[in-house]
Amino acid sequence: MATLGIILLFLIVGSAVAFVAFSGGPGKAREAYLTRGRTFFRIAIPVLYIGLGIAIPAVVIAGREGKEGNTGALANTVPSHKLQDGKNLFSKTCATCHSLKAVNARGVTGPDLDNIGEVTEKRILDAIKNGGTGQRKMPANLLQGENAEAVAAYVAHVAGQ
Repeated sequence: MATLGIILLFLIVGSAVAFVAFSGGPGKAREAYLTRGRTFFRIAIPVLYIGLGIAIPAVVIAGREGKEGNTGALANTVPSHKLQDGKNLFSKTCATCHSLKAVNARGVTGPDLDNIGEVTEKRILDAIKNGGTGQRKMPANLLQGENAEAVAAYVAHVAGQ
């Protein structure tokens, strides 16, 4: 669908460029519009605006789906309720520090969770409980109980995918 929208966009823009070129340049094209082409342009210009402003974005938006992750193997899977909660909590609590492709997180102080080796729920729960590796770079017990478990399950599920 998106490909069709892009092709349509190039055809419309190409037609406009061809009209200007064959009219003898922008000044002559404007003159043609103001004098002999009024009826044609009264129809063509609104069609172009609708096509460029509404139809193409609508085609692109219609081709999108809700995704668990943004890339790779996770792009077309539907998350469980626990994983969805973990994703939301990670985005609100952890994404400012940690990088994780699945949520487009680009953290600056914490480790990149896609590149830290094997990621298990236990490892994530321990990091949440201890404050990372215990070097006081991350607050200990930032999340607790079910919230910590949901984030651990989500990160373990998507990290490195």
